[in-house]
Amino acid sequence: MAVELKIGDYVQGKKFASLEHDFKGEIEKVYENSVLILIKEFTKSDEPVVNEYNHRAVVRKGDAKLIKAAPQPVKVPEPEA
Repeated sequence: MAVELKIGDYVQGKKFASLEHDFKGEIEKVYENSVLILIKEFTKSDEPVVNEYNHRAVVRKGDAKLIKAAPQPVKVPEPEA
């Protein structure tokens, strides 16, 4: 079973199009079959392409490898009235 990706997860994306190397970043948005990644780590030679893409890439969920899951939100109990 595949891992459920969510906003805030840190993932590795596969190279595609003009990007010559894999990259790492944080998921900003989850779509039905893909995710929008804010690219944070990349190879220096890919910098012009990453800048052209505004540090973002849409990647198929199957091509995004989970590195670190986002922390679970802490539920604060509501005070009883």
